[in-house]
Amino acid sequence: MPELPEVQRAVNLIKRVGLGKRITHVDTAEDSIVFADTTHSEFAQELNNRKITNVQRYGKQFYIELDGKGRLPLLHFGMTGMLHVRGEIPLFYKEGPKKIDTNWPPRFMKFVLHLESDEPKDASTSNAITELAFTDPRRLGRIRLRNSPRTEPPISDLGFDPILSMPSLEDFSAMVLKRSCPIKALLLDQSFNAGVGNWVADEILYHSRVHPEQRCNTLTSEQISNLHHQTKHVCETAVSVDADDSKFPEDWLFKHRWGKGKREKPSLKLPTGGLATIKWITVGGRTSAFVTELQKYTGNPDLPSPKTPSSKKRSRGSKRTKKVRAKEEEEDEGESDLTSLSDEEFSSPKTPSKKRPRGGKSSKTRARVEQEDEEESDLTALSDEEEPLKSSPAPKRKVRMIFETE
Repeated sequence: MPELPEVQRAVNLIKRVGLGKRITHVDTAEDSIVFADTTHSEFAQELNNRKITNVQRYGKQFYIELDGKGRLPLLHFGMTGMLHVRGEIPLFYKEGPKKIDTNWPPRFMKFVLHLESDEPKDASTSNAITELAFTDPRRLGRIRLRNSPRTEPPISDLGFDPILSMPSLEDFSAMVLKRSCPIKALLLDQSFNAGVGNWVADEILYHSRVHPEQRCNTLTSEQISNLHHQTKHVCETAVSVDADDSKFPEDWLFKHRWGKGKREKPSLKLPTGGLATIKWITVGGRTSAFVTELQKYTGNPDLPSPKTPSSKKRSRGSKRTKKVRAKEEEEDEGESDLTSLSDEEFSSPKTPSKKRPRGGKSSKTRARVEQEDEEESDLTALSDEEEPLKSSPAPKRKVRMIFETE
């Protein structure tokens, strides 16, 4: 998923090719999922014949400021959204396809802006039209219209931005220590800080020398100070090179974390000169990369310690399919933003309750079935009280079961 650095790169791209230019025409593709709270035709009508005056970002959200009256486009990439400029090779997130499709408009296009300068045409001035496209293969991105994007949801519901509005160390410390969930889960909570995703969170924790499962309220003042500094530093460093990972520092975890086949192979150099092995665990439903030699768990002894990651080698006959490998790679990239995970979900184990008879249903629980394509990228985590019940075999149709408490 594109995170804060990749979104800032998109903002820079729009400024480079579109700032000061007028939108002379808008092509759109009908999509009732990606176009949230609006329609593709309404979106085109709202933007047509207006000039781009600025482009702003907050967290993973970004919006285009236009002249004249009317609402402004507010955009979110979701998992696979990105921008394309006609005639330019796009810079893909992590790595792109082996063969780049040069057809125009590009596949999975949601809209194309035709941009033209207001300057008078003459023989010595080229006034060619620039075409800017927004694509989204998995349809988890969102295109909205807002009168005041910064003061309206979803931006108004977000936490601080590590670059634009980083709190003081004192305020940051108070915000962290009042929570009891794992620090990795808190860093991913967009209502805590906006823009940090899976790889950025792991990078912050690695440089802070903090274990992903360390409980927030057990962190030392030194650890919190490191987290405060690295949250801003990692984001600023990535943004300073326009999110070009080939220019990231060589000692970054990012340079070594990709590729499940390399899980148990030492590749990262320790400060002592030795080699470290990157381990993988799941925290708050997300795949987390960390280095055991540098990120020690020093949690509350009354709480269960994290499980040691498995290091068993696969047998030769247990080859994974390409689809499984691709899915694992996607998990590392950071699937969807998670809304705030309650501290209760990470509390010490409760006394086991009596098993519910097979087929029994709670009056307080109901299941809602949604097709995967219609699912929002921001998912609310289930609380402990909302544990799924055993039921009859699921239908063959591929569905996602989401349980809610009334």
